[in-house]
Amino acid sequence: MRPARPMNQSVKPMADDSHDEVDDLQQQFMDLLNRTQAAFLGSDLFAGGATAGASTAPEGSEPEAEDQVLQRIRDFSLKPREVRDYLDRFVVQQEEAKKVLAVTVCDHYNHVRRCIEQPETMEQEYAKPNIILLGPTGVGKTYLMRCIARLVGVPFVKADATKFSETGYVGNDVEDIVRDLVRAADGSIEWARYGIIYIDEIDKIAGPSTAGSRDVSGRGVQINLLKLMEETEVNLHSQTDLIGQMQAIMEMQRHGGRPAARTINTRHMLFIVSGAFDKLSDIVRTRLERSRIGFAHDEAGQASGPRDAHYLQRVNTADFIQFGFEPEFIGRLPVRVVCDPLTAGDLEQVLVKSEGSVLLQFREDLQGYGITLHTTSEAIKAIAHRAEEEKTGARGLMTVLERILRDFKFELPSTGVRLLEINAETVEAPDRALQELLARNRDSQVDLWKADVQQFAERFRQVHGLQLIFEEAAIEALCAKVRTTGKAMRTVCEEVFRNYEYGLNLIARNTGRDAFTITDAVVADPDRELSKWVVTSHARNEE
Repeated sequence: MRPARPMNQSVKPMADDSHDEVDDLQQQFMDLLNRTQAAFLGSDLFAGGATAGASTAPEGSEPEAEDQVLQRIRDFSLKPREVRDYLDRFVVQQEEAKKVLAVTVCDHYNHVRRCIEQPETMEQEYAKPNIILLGPTGVGKTYLMRCIARLVGVPFVKADATKFSETGYVGNDVEDIVRDLVRAADGSIEWARYGIIYIDEIDKIAGPSTAGSRDVSGRGVQINLLKLMEETEVNLHSQTDLIGQMQAIMEMQRHGGRPAARTINTRHMLFIVSGAFDKLSDIVRTRLERSRIGFAHDEAGQASGPRDAHYLQRVNTADFIQFGFEPEFIGRLPVRVVCDPLTAGDLEQVLVKSEGSVLLQFREDLQGYGITLHTTSEAIKAIAHRAEEEKTGARGLMTVLERILRDFKFELPSTGVRLLEINAETVEAPDRALQELLARNRDSQVDLWKADVQQFAERFRQVHGLQLIFEEAAIEALCAKVRTTGKAMRTVCEEVFRNYEYGLNLIARNTGRDAFTITDAVVADPDRELSKWVVTSHARNEE
């Protein structure tokens, strides 16, 4: 390998293309350095005009920020019932999951508080209550943890287990999620130390190694997660993150050669993993059938979803190991919570009672156009039943509502409709309901189009200093074009009068005229009428 040369030295001409390659590499490196320095100088570390090698942060500012974070943990006084009551506002059902999560979270942050107040307790053995959530998609697993993090006031980050690979292979390192938590904490290492890390689709990394090859995204990831879930120091800058490494060097220069904190300890981070675990219930059922004759017969009458949840409630460590988890890995997840599938009745409650209901989102979307959305109780039932058929839990509500309301949200903002009522008939045939609604509001629609024409005329006057006076027949002709083309009135006006800015300015210079009457003939053939006006203005100018 050719030794690196100093950047301030010149390179002698070469007989081949090596000269150009070296120059290209040098240029790329300099570009990277400049981008890194620009990003770093624009960060909060250099706020107020700080420069490399000189710290302008007020003395003691960092400890003050740390004290604020520690005080937040010292003030933690939530009780399990209070946490459960808060979760009830956002997540429907999952009563057992809420109870277990409330107890676990309170226990964990009470322990963290004791460690802060009594540092000697740090030396005591402590089994961190990391959690594994089991249940089908869309039942509220992620939402539960987001709500808890918001209530406690700690940073929260989520990642999918499938994006990770074993260290040294292509893919994300598991330690990247800890770095993401620091970013979620706005760069505060102290705050991130008490955050919540949520890893979804954990069931996808379970399974035996492929014969003759390394399982770099399965068991290898499990092993790497072990140290994170218990306690380890994580480097804030990945070894493969060149920009991060260069920023660290520049930060050290800023602190006068003293290295800033470059690691974060995971001791007090709460880890939650989750997955659907579709096949795990079969493993549990087989085990139970072997130990109790007639068990399968007793459960045969239950529906598939509830039956799977029934078996998952009886899962044990051996079942997880048979499913494909390392014993050490599943041992780091002592708290096991099963979320039940949502029924149509549950989905109704999600729509009408949850503060995070997707129905509220649709109402706000339409309210942005001045349209009030009202749904009947029959419509709520019909939507919930259709969402249940989607087999995606509460996410099915979004799918069903979007399908029903997509054309309403497209058409109604350009109409005079101010109230949209969704009933059972609308859910059954949204296209027909939309056409009937538009027909009932045809008169108000014409009034809205007329107002749009006057708004176009006012914008034209403000921009070009020229007044367009529309006759009633011209407005009716424009409305006919809107009906024929399906375009908005503003679009139609811009297309019809796209050349009038130049032509009318020419006429104004020739004659001093600044007001022009728009007739239905102008709308029918705008270019021909404009040409006539221009020719006439030239003739008058010559006279």
